[in-house]
Amino acid sequence: MHPLPTLLYLVLWASVLGCTTPATEPANAGLDMAPLATGNYSIYDVTEQRFSLTAPPANSTYQVKETTGPAYTNVTGQSAYRLQRFRRADARAAWQPDSVWTARTDGRQLVRTENGVDFVKLTFPLANRSRWNGNRLNRFAEDFYELQRVDEPFRVGNQTFAQTATVVQQNDSTLVSQDRRVEVYARLVGLVYKEVIYLQFCSATPACVGKAQIDFGIRRYYRLNSYGTE
Repeated sequence: MHPLPTLLYLVLWASVLGCTTPATEPANAGLDMAPLATGNYSIYDVTEQRFSLTAPPANSTYQVKETTGPAYTNVTGQSAYRLQRFRRADARAAWQPDSVWTARTDGRQLVRTENGVDFVKLTFPLANRSRWNGNRLNRFAEDFYELQRVDEPFRVGNQTFAQTATVVQQNDSTLVSQDRRVEVYARLVGLVYKEVIYLQFCSATPACVGKAQIDFGIRRYYRLNSYGTE
């Protein structure tokens, strides 16, 4: 065969390959589910129920505000952000300092330090049914989280977020206890919903077992009210 047609064939084949769309698009890493930037803030409406053996259930509502401070280098040499947290009874009250947490990402995971304890909140890239040990950076026992409903919409109050990811940290219910912890993150926003349920049911007598009679525990729900930059 003459060398010229062979050369033309190779050039044309390379051109076809260069214009072909890959069959599988690379997964969106999902880093925008946890945007960290100085000045970002989020305000949450919180509802809470506390149960005890010695008093009737105590119901309360309040607001929590979380503001992202300047980046800094932590003791391990990693870049992190301080999360300044405030609390107030309602929208008419003044904000009162509550606590300072921190957050960081390294392209593979989102780590939040809450009350001095590191928790791996998300791992990247996002993938449905992916699982990881949320306690792998702290001293507590293994606690496997699962990612669900990636890029599905989620409604909080009168707001609908088109692309979210749900982290089921625990969803365990037995005759004597319930442990349910869920967090929902939205693209370009961050955390939009959180629920924490720890309940211990009556097991003192056979008559109360399985009746979901609460001895003690807590139910707490965070719902995003507003967010932005200040």
